[in-house]
Amino acid sequence: MAAEWDGEGRAAARPLLTDYYQATMALGYWRAGRALDPAEFELFFRRCPFGGSFALAAGLRDCMRFLRTFRLLDADVQFLASMLPPDTDPAFFKHLRALDCSGVTVRALPEGSLAFPGVPLLQVSGPLLLVQLLETPLLCLVSYASLVATNAARLRLIAGPDKRLLELGLRRAQGPDGGLTASTYSYLGGFDSSSNVLAGQLRGVPMAGTLAHSFITSFSGNEVPPDPMLAPAAGKGPRVDLVASVKLWLERVCAHLGLGLQEPHLGEQAAFVAYALAFPRAFQGLLDTYSVRRSGLPNFLAVALALGELGYRAVGVRLDSGDLLQQAQEVRRVFRTTAAQFQVPWLEAVPIAVSNNIDEEELARLAQEGSEVNVIGIGTSVVTCPQQPSLGCVYKLVSVGGQPRMKLTEDPEKQTLPGSKAAFRLLGSDGSLLMDLLQLAEEPPPQAGQELRVWPRGAQEPCSVRPAQLCEPLPSLSESRAFAQQSLSRLSPALRRLQSPALYQVALSEKLRALVDSLSAGGLL
Repeated sequence: MAAEWDGEGRAAARPLLTDYYQATMALGYWRAGRALDPAEFELFFRRCPFGGSFALAAGLRDCMRFLRTFRLLDADVQFLASMLPPDTDPAFFKHLRALDCSGVTVRALPEGSLAFPGVPLLQVSGPLLLVQLLETPLLCLVSYASLVATNAARLRLIAGPDKRLLELGLRRAQGPDGGLTASTYSYLGGFDSSSNVLAGQLRGVPMAGTLAHSFITSFSGNEVPPDPMLAPAAGKGPRVDLVASVKLWLERVCAHLGLGLQEPHLGEQAAFVAYALAFPRAFQGLLDTYSVRRSGLPNFLAVALALGELGYRAVGVRLDSGDLLQQAQEVRRVFRTTAAQFQVPWLEAVPIAVSNNIDEEELARLAQEGSEVNVIGIGTSVVTCPQQPSLGCVYKLVSVGGQPRMKLTEDPEKQTLPGSKAAFRLLGSDGSLLMDLLQLAEEPPPQAGQELRVWPRGAQEPCSVRPAQLCEPLPSLSESRAFAQQSLSRLSPALRRLQSPALYQVALSEKLRALVDSLSAGGLL
């Protein structure tokens, strides 16, 4: 992996981004002579987020970056020494200083996979002391990434396949790392682009954006562009004074719209002209700074039509207040009548973008049939995951020294499944999801067409299933995004419902169920 990715991994998650009790347990393992005992942990969640039926697995590439660069520096070890008992054996700190993850094995769901309760997102094996130290940073890297990817996937399901979704939540995110994570994994979950420049630089997320009201209000109308001349898009022909051309077009547009020439705001007009001179091939207008109908729309049309005479095409408009659905309808109507009036058919299809605290309910309204909205910008509702702030992932020990370990507890929901396991996704003949099967790693893998006797989790009796096919289990971010959308397409309508969805089955093999029953009855191995 490129050096800058490793550097990013160090900056985002360092070894001491952990809980203090990981260090105290490490010392306990050391004093007990168990630091090098082979162990395996599983990282999973217990309930699907947002009341839905699925999650998307995400954060794997960040985990790999972290593990590849994991190394306690001298300053890290010195700090731990200041926090632990003063009589701690110096050999313990020497051991910490020598740690790396070359002896750690990670098995994981592919990035962008559908994930379900109890099925491991990560299975981490290696020396007991070391894989214990990895618990908190791995949870930190996986939990929020998977939560925001799932949230983005829900928003994509609501929007449908044709609306373009723009993530613009950096300013609302929980800190810089949260902002970068949200931009990265909202893209994986189905968004088309992000306003986050760093996500574009570091992660290759497609960038998009418009302009802010501050740009428009900064102009009074008295400004004179240093060079108002613009050459035709084809590069041939004389340069044209864009300011003068816009003024002529504004007269024609106002007459067509039945507006007085004094109604469009002069500062807004100057701002649009300045933006068009800077971006003639990517001109777009923010329409609601003063008045959409009486100012923003006529000013945009005048500049767009002046550019059109030179062979350029405006790329869109944005609405950021008011009834977005209704305003988009009106803007599209004006585009169509103006296109007919001035015989410029391209104007009819200029994309309309909207933003302004859009949540699931408003998104469903904007995505309804007949909506003229093309691009939907969402910030707070995607990056903060307001319906559920945490996925609740856990990292549990399942094996030490080759022997299964199980947490019983007073709460049956918090019991763990013992032993090193393999997970298989079983599909029906039509490619739809049938169930996930957990079995002990030593068991032979299931085969397509083979009848299996399994125990659905929580069931008192086994059942038989016959899968038609099995899913094959680190692609690039864009490939993971495509994989996530393909995975979501396998959900049945009942599972895809965002409210009161059907429950997806996760089942245990008979051998794993027998081991659970044995350990639950007190049979320690």
